[in-house]
Amino acid sequence: MVQAIEREGPMYNPPHPGEVLNEMVIAPLGISVTDAADAIGVSRKTLSQLLNGRIGVSSVMAIRLGLATNTTAESWLAMQTAYDLWQVRKETKRLKVKKLVAA
Repeated sequence: MVQAIEREGPMYNPPHPGEVLNEMVIAPLGISVTDAADAIGVSRKTLSQLLNGRIGVSSVMAIRLGLATNTTAESWLAMQTAYDLWQVRKETKRLKVKKLVAA
């Protein structure tokens, strides 16, 4: 039997996790992108791409960010998922999807 999937509550425009990282961690610490990249063990280019919203938070990056900021990997992945879903939901009408109904 196929169960109904509930639509989520009110939509909002969540920030990209890179924006959160920059505004809540890097800027307050007053460190450079290079120093922050070194601290989490990635290249400056990779961190810059994340901070500018050009790439998302992967599972490995989420672990790195969690360890570096004393947060959880799950929180970083949840931010990424919320951001990704918001971006796709803006284009939902373009998706060609048919309803599945149980017999």
